[in-house]
Amino acid sequence: MNLVEITNNKFDVEIDLAYAKTSNFTGKKIYINSKCYIHIDAIGNFKKAIFFASKIGYKLKIFDAFRPSEAQKLLWKEYPDPNFLTPPSKGSPHSRGIAIDLTLIRDNKIIDMGTPFDHFSKKSYHGNTDINISAQKNRMLLLGIMTTAGWDFYKNEWWHYQLYDSKKWPILNDKKEKTRLMC
Repeated sequence: MNLVEITNNKFDVEIDLAYAKTSNFTGKKIYINSKCYIHIDAIGNFKKAIFFASKIGYKLKIFDAFRPSEAQKLLWKEYPDPNFLTPPSKGSPHSRGIAIDLTLIRDNKIIDMGTPFDHFSKKSYHGNTDINISAQKNRMLLLGIMTTAGWDFYKNEWWHYQLYDSKKWPILNDKKEKTRLMC
């Protein structure tokens, strides 16, 4: 398996997988368990991001990471908008295991990012100035941490980061990777 399980204890992060609950944009539980994985090739960048965040008093909170191709199809069926979701036929960076959706927490509280995770509007874009100044600064802080750690960002989602040249990794599914997220 090319995926590494991310746990709170092993990586000193918080995990709150949105699609392992019904409180996501679909209103449905997409994953049957809340195990979090990323591709082994992303581990170095991930550890750097954890380190950089911790040095300035923050912690990472993960909303999604590896997303099996089966899950991508379900999400696309619910909201087929290429501004916020990759069509399953193209293969999402999440379905390659090299993307992560996250935020920053301080003192066990999520810091204000201007919109919640998976808020599908222009207010979620990087650089949006229609949100309060504090949230703009917080987004820039997250962007700085993640890009310094070697991650690329998606301009329409303040929470989404991925490895550069994402299409060089193959699309992965739950059955082949034996992650048991879907079945």
